[in-house]
Amino acid sequence: MKEFKAESKKLLDLMINSIYTNKEIFLRELISNASDAIDKIYYKALTDESIKFNREDFYIKIKADEEKRTLTVSDTGIGMTEEELENNLGIIAKSGSLDFKQELEMNSSIDIIGQFGVGFYSAFMVSKKVTVISKAFGADKAYKWESSGVEGFTISEAEKDTVGTDVIMEIKDNTDEENYDEFIKEYGLRDIIKKYSDYIRYPIKMGVTKSRIVEEGEEEKVESYVEEETLNSMVPIWRKNRSELKEEDYIEYYKDRHFGFDKPLKYIHMNVDGTLSFKAILYLPETPPFDFYTREYEKGLELYSSGVLIMQKCSDLLPDYFSFVKGVVDSEDISLNISREVLQHTRELKAIAKKIEDRIKQELENMLQNDREAYEKFFESFGKQLKFGVYQNFGMNKSTLQDLLLFYSGKEKKQLSFKEYKENMKEGQKYIYYATGDSNDSIDKLPQTELVRSKDFDILYLTDEVDEFSIKVINEYDGVEFRSVSSDDLGIEEDEEKKEEIEKVTKENEGLFKDMKEILGDKVTSVIPSKKLTSSPVCLSSEGEISIEMEKILSHMPNNEQVKAKKILEINPNHKVFDTLKDAEKNDKDKLKLLTGILFDQARLIEGLPIEDPVKYTNDVVELMNR
Repeated sequence: MKEFKAESKKLLDLMINSIYTNKEIFLRELISNASDAIDKIYYKALTDESIKFNREDFYIKIKADEEKRTLTVSDTGIGMTEEELENNLGIIAKSGSLDFKQELEMNSSIDIIGQFGVGFYSAFMVSKKVTVISKAFGADKAYKWESSGVEGFTISEAEKDTVGTDVIMEIKDNTDEENYDEFIKEYGLRDIIKKYSDYIRYPIKMGVTKSRIVEEGEEEKVESYVEEETLNSMVPIWRKNRSELKEEDYIEYYKDRHFGFDKPLKYIHMNVDGTLSFKAILYLPETPPFDFYTREYEKGLELYSSGVLIMQKCSDLLPDYFSFVKGVVDSEDISLNISREVLQHTRELKAIAKKIEDRIKQELENMLQNDREAYEKFFESFGKQLKFGVYQNFGMNKSTLQDLLLFYSGKEKKQLSFKEYKENMKEGQKYIYYATGDSNDSIDKLPQTELVRSKDFDILYLTDEVDEFSIKVINEYDGVEFRSVSSDDLGIEEDEEKKEEIEKVTKENEGLFKDMKEILGDKVTSVIPSKKLTSSPVCLSSEGEISIEMEKILSHMPNNEQVKAKKILEINPNHKVFDTLKDAEKNDKDKLKLLTGILFDQARLIEGLPIEDPVKYTNDVVELMNR
């Protein structure tokens, strides 16, 4: 028996127990190696006219024997000599595929999968013993390599009529923790092959059990029989030309891969060639998955290397704000670590991700401009994710996303982009105005909107919790600042008469506003006559970075109870209630205190804020009614 080298022993033990996290990966690795072996004959045939490559003669065969607990993976590829068996299988991480590629000085476009030299040894994760019988192309003799693990291996002559390699595994017995039966069961093998190796370019054949009705005399009975089937589809949809495909093909693939139960709104077929090459099919779903806005949701695209599945969800290919995108990417240029499961975070991967991001944005912009109905449907499902993307990372991505955002227009009664709002701005309008609330109906009734509406200025309605945070991060659009209708300064020029009137009211009622401020204490920063109210008696406005809506949202978060907006209580000097306040200030201080508390609580209710003491509020209303 020949021993593995010391470092190979350590690597084999590490690989069996650590490198591969999923035992079913072994079959993917062996099938990929078999595909490589067939590729090698194909590439030799390209340069040697004496070698005839008839594609029908080349395939991979899977055979399971449940009684003997063996699984065999056979190929009709190039095979290995005695020396190659020892060099390729006796030294772990010695790759015959890589040597072959270097020997022929092939360029990077040659698509040989197994360049990393450890995939074969994944067979020991599920096997007590592995036997390899191989006959090399052009050789007279076949050889057998056998090993039961780290103790070593033997090589001897063997009988094999045809060129190629058989890998025979004696599958381990079941344990309390592991069920190894799935690797010798027909249905388990079919599932694994479909999952990982569906797009291997050569047929993967296996005997499949079927049933049929046969007649025995006057009776019919069902009998089972085995028929050889090709289990893989071989040509993935993304490797086909767009001209070969119809919309139904893309939709069918979306359903087959279980990307969603809905019909995708749009699909994107990418075929990028150059210094970095990859193919991709991306989908914009119609509806979000049930767990999309939860921590449990996993973003990512299926990642293939030369048709072999590497990762089911490669999160590095999508930014968080485009995490709703589903699909598949296949590249020969990505760098892999010692197992194909472990992906290196290389510049190639980042470059692919950047091209995908740019293409998604381009598709969304096209949809916004050319298929508004579809885009609004998309935005209803995933617009919140784009808004989160604006807000995250201190607005680093706001320039990428701001033109994709839509908000309901109070004036137009439809969704508008910032660009569309700006194009419709009135002469003399300084700001892009917005109002926050739980719904469009609640914002319609806000008294703070009265002055802005009176000037025929439009107002964007912000009804998602993240909306105002995103707006604050964007700050301005194309040189025009955003301004809340609840702001203490709306930037609306007053006529001289109105300005003088407010100044006169402020001066003449200085004592009233001072008394009301003292009654409310630190609940407000000031009490003032309102410039923005036209029909409502009272409202709250705010100053500083924290708005009232932000206070509401932050109050529900841990350790943020003390985050408060600086509130200003505004009184409409043209409303009857103002006369009542003035009279109470002169003649009934208790009534003034009662009125001030009630008005403040009413202003809070209008804003959707809770009142501190509902019982006191109702008692105060009753007392006022009885005065």
